[in-house]
Amino acid sequence: MNDQMIEGDHSIINDRSIMDDQTIIARIVSGGKDYFRLLVKRYERAVYGMGLSFFRNAEDAADFAQDVFLKAFRNLAGFEGRARFSTWLYKIAYNTALNKASRGRDYRSLAEEDYAVDEDTPERRLLRRAVKDAVRRAVLELPERYRICVDLFFFYDRSYQEIEAITGFPVNTIKSHVFRAKKLLRDKLDSYGGGLE
Repeated sequence: MNDQMIEGDHSIINDRSIMDDQTIIARIVSGGKDYFRLLVKRYERAVYGMGLSFFRNAEDAADFAQDVFLKAFRNLAGFEGRARFSTWLYKIAYNTALNKASRGRDYRSLAEEDYAVDEDTPERRLLRRAVKDAVRRAVLELPERYRICVDLFFFYDRSYQEIEAITGFPVNTIKSHVFRAKKLLRDKLDSYGGGLE
């Protein structure tokens, strides 16, 4: 199959980004199983990232992502659309990770991961590194079981209600931990001389 197009229902879609999740899901449920590849392509990085947070190595994270997408595919007919598809998928991912993770293995926040920094001035690279280190330390000061809430809020751009749907934690608990993380981050950035200028 050409990476730029997908055939299904006797039509060709040249730009995958124009199809929303609901349209893709409707086509999958009505027999266009190949359309599931669009959802995988759209969400594979996020699911893989969650796998890295829990399992800390690429092979286990890849196996985890495959399991999550397989479960999502098998259960897609039961997706009712009351929440966004991404929220439903992340709930599957979160529950799968909890079931797979061995006891005693710490959750590792995405803030702990090292990402490549774009080429820029030495000052900007230094400032980015300082901000990243501040985020990392702020997240590490949170109780471990709530780091996932902070990741979902800051790195996956989920609302409080979506995080509640994914994790089962009460909204007020989620809000308090996100607030605490913001305060810790603000305090640490202040220690770098007033933050970003």
